[in-house]
Parts: sequence; structure tokens; C-alpha cells
Amino acid sequence: MAALIRPVFNAGDRDEARAKLGEAVAALEDRLPKVAQILTDAEEDILAFYAFPAAHWRKLRSTNPLERFNREIGRRTDVVGIFPDDASLIRLVGMICLEQNDEWLVGRRYLSAAAMEPLLEQRLHRDDPTNDEEVKALTTA
Repeated sequence: MAALIRPVFNAGDRDEARAKLGEAVAALEDRLPKVAQILTDAEEDILAFYAFPAAHWRKLRSTNPLERFNREIGRRTDVVGIFPDDASLIRLVGMICLEQNDEWLVGRRYLSAAAMEPLLEQRLHRDDPTNDEEVKALTTA
């Protein structure tokens, strides 16, 4: 399964990835039709990271930070063992979430400021009221 899906995420651009996903779906249709349908339905979500600059793709297509976070929750809840009620579990996990958020805001950044600069420039250009294309689109509507 991984051998069919990996080329989708390693493609050079969105069109190539869409073609590779189509090949994977075609290969799975006979043996695993439900999986093929799930992939077909989720195509836009699977390929969403291609809308960002190529320098960001490696980090955006990975779930490693989420998996690491889930392991940390498991490790911390295993230490407690049995919780007296649901609220105590929610408080502990909530505090772990806040701690992780603070760590990522202050300590380490997943995408550096330099890597985010092109996206911010695009956003500023798009939000610029002197941008004639957007003004024309708004006035004709």
C-alpha cells in the first residue's frame, strides 16, 4: 500500500501527483474498492499541500509532529494510570496541549520566518487595496 501512495507525495507538482494518485486508485479498484473510493473522495485533501511553496512540502505532508504529540499524551497518561473522572483526564491533556503550543511558539518553529516570507508576501499583495485585479473583481460583482 505504501509503495502505491508514496509516489503521490513525492511527485514534482500537483498534476504529476494527481496522475500518480489516479494510478494508485486504478491499481486498488479491483482488490480494495473501498480504499480506492476513500482515496478518490479525499483527493483534494491529499493534494492540498501542493498549493504551498515546494520548500514547505516535506513538512506539510508529514504527520510526524502529530504522532510525536500523541505519543507524549500516551506517555503522560500512562504515568497516572487511573483517572478519578473524565474531567481530570481532560485537564491533564489540555495542559499538555498548552505546554506543547507554548513550546512551538517560543522554542522551535516548524516553519522558519524566512520560509514563511513568500506566503506572507502573497497574502499582503492579495490584501493590498491598491491591487487592481481584486478591486476590479469586487466592483464587477
